[in-house]
Amino acid sequence: MFIFIFQTIWLFIDDFAGKGLDIGIISKFFFYMMPSLTEKVLPLTVILASILTFGTLAENYEFAAMKASGISLQRSMLSLIIFMVLLGGVTFYFANSVIPASEQKIYNMRRNIAKVKPAAAIEKGVFSDFEGMSIKVDEKYGEKDRFLKNVIIHQKTAANVNSTVIKAKTGELISSEDSELIQLVLRDGHDYRDMDKTKSTEKRKYPFTNTDFEIYRMNIEIPEMEQDLEEENVSNREKMKNVSRLIKDMDSIEDDNRRIVQAFSKNIVYRMGGFIPLTPKDTAVTKKMELLREKEASADKKTSTKIPIDTATTVTKEDITTDSLSVAAVASNEKTPPADIISLFKDWQKVQVMNSAKNSVSNIMTSIEGKKQELDKRYEIHRRHVFSLHEKYALALSCIILFFVGAPLGAIIRKGGIGLPMVVAILLFLVYYFLGVFAENYSYKGNIHPIIGAWLSSMVMLPLGIYLTRQATADQGMINFGNVIDLVKRLFSKKDKTEEE
Repeated sequence: MFIFIFQTIWLFIDDFAGKGLDIGIISKFFFYMMPSLTEKVLPLTVILASILTFGTLAENYEFAAMKASGISLQRSMLSLIIFMVLLGGVTFYFANSVIPASEQKIYNMRRNIAKVKPAAAIEKGVFSDFEGMSIKVDEKYGEKDRFLKNVIIHQKTAANVNSTVIKAKTGELISSEDSELIQLVLRDGHDYRDMDKTKSTEKRKYPFTNTDFEIYRMNIEIPEMEQDLEEENVSNREKMKNVSRLIKDMDSIEDDNRRIVQAFSKNIVYRMGGFIPLTPKDTAVTKKMELLREKEASADKKTSTKIPIDTATTVTKEDITTDSLSVAAVASNEKTPPADIISLFKDWQKVQVMNSAKNSVSNIMTSIEGKKQELDKRYEIHRRHVFSLHEKYALALSCIILFFVGAPLGAIIRKGGIGLPMVVAILLFLVYYFLGVFAENYSYKGNIHPIIGAWLSSMVMLPLGIYLTRQATADQGMINFGNVIDLVKRLFSKKDKTEEE
């Protein structure tokens, strides 16, 4: 835990350095980080402790004495196996209740530091983004660094143009527990503003205003401002949810995604004209189709099959279809329909039709690309929920699996202490940890299924644990190098014989 706490300090050093935060707030933050670090610390602890314990027993010939007394390796591990099963249950409870609560605390602490201590968001000597403006101060002093010296403020327009510069000798940040506003009071300064220009002739004059002031007050609104760092804000982050809430949110997210896809696909189909109602049939065209039917029916009655067109008229199935191209062909006394619909238009109309179709397709593709990005984010949120749900179960089971990796391994290497067992434990943990990291990233991006990603590390370690337990039970090493050497010799001897032949 001490090692991972130091790693966390380097990860979050930018959030605390130079912000004027007292040691109490920083200590509370790292205290809340400790449950989240348990996901990394506990597997390493289990495998290291099991290797050290059983390695020391094997080194001191305790297992030899046990076997001489008729006690097998499984019987000597029985009490620890029961303990590891209980530890797995406690770990699941920890992952389901304590870790989500700690993640909630951490998230809200980082979110509300600037609200509780507004000056913490302002670094001295550099320009800092502070609620829609860039502000620079030479010095901060007083209670909670509320007093500022030599203040420079740049305010930008909606077009990201720097139009206002405010300078003041001193400033003060005033906040209240009952207010959602922070008041910035500036003293002894001036205000420079570019004026809005509407006419082209005015733009050449570059009009501006320059105002000197003794006191200038600015109200800065911060939504949902609270003074307590441990405020329980509503959050949608998957790591802050327990199993029941994850299952509920997974179902709702999946239903929402399906509904959005169905609505969007229906909208695209309607925009393409897939379900436009057919126009009423022309009576003149219908009469011509009837005459054509009578001719064909009299010529060959055997191949004539009648189908209803409307309530008053029937035509042959082979000659008449509801395709608009066939209707147009019959109307123009043509026997076969045209090859494509564009040939029905005049030359000057073809260009308009093609441009209209091109613009329609371009607009539809733009809409699809935008919706695809939105859906990718929604799908990733769903995958994160699935991964987080199975990760809680995988963490509990990993304690048992890694015990069956470390305990037989310690009995095989027969070495206790901090030397070789520490190296072996760290190597195995790195394999377990990096497999989990890669699987998590691939699961979030959808390259592998989130369930496989959550269980991948445990699935890799499970066969290793079974193999090592069998080897330790049979009092054999991990690999019999003598057998490997003999196998290599046999292979080379066979090659020599074949070459001689």
